[in-house]
Amino acid sequence: MATKQPRPAGRPRGFDPDEALERALLVFWEHGYEGASLATLTDAMGISTTSMYATFGNKEELFRKALERYTEGPSAYFARALEKPTALEVVTALVAGTIRTTTQPSGPHGCLGVQGALATGDSSRAARDLLVSWRDDGYSALRARFERAVDDGDLPSDADPAVLARYVTALGYGIAVQAAGGVGREELQQMADAALRGWPLT
Repeated sequence: MATKQPRPAGRPRGFDPDEALERALLVFWEHGYEGASLATLTDAMGISTTSMYATFGNKEELFRKALERYTEGPSAYFARALEKPTALEVVTALVAGTIRTTTQPSGPHGCLGVQGALATGDSSRAARDLLVSWRDDGYSALRARFERAVDDGDLPSDADPAVLARYVTALGYGIAVQAAGGVGREELQQMADAALRGWPLT
């Protein structure tokens, strides 16, 4: 009869890396980078600190992977919105996606990309820089989309794509902060409707 091989030390039974990363994402989303302690993360992930380091690297790398998952999952509405045929439809879809994602009935409110590392010390500089780059990438993609809208005649020739992109991203971040503070979907939608009433800006 074959002898069962012992389970390697530090590897928990039934450890699913994908599920563990999803749980880490929720912790970062709720507590931010600095507020998510290793103990809180590993407890939520259901693994030991040793397993976390072995599978995901250090806390910074875990956060990077969680942000990638957030971009491809809860925040995927952003890329889909950019594919809308008109600039107004792009903005409408972005606002709707932001409100929906930041006010989930269950799970964290607000936006991981906005709140994840707004107030951090020197030890968390890498996470803060990562999120600055993440937000800049979103702004740049939106600006490029509005530049195309000007070229296509969808936006007026004197429209400033950079200003429009900065306005829309600021609106989205403002919605996220308000949502994190408990403002509901209906009120956020009313605010967004008022902000876009004069679209495009002149």
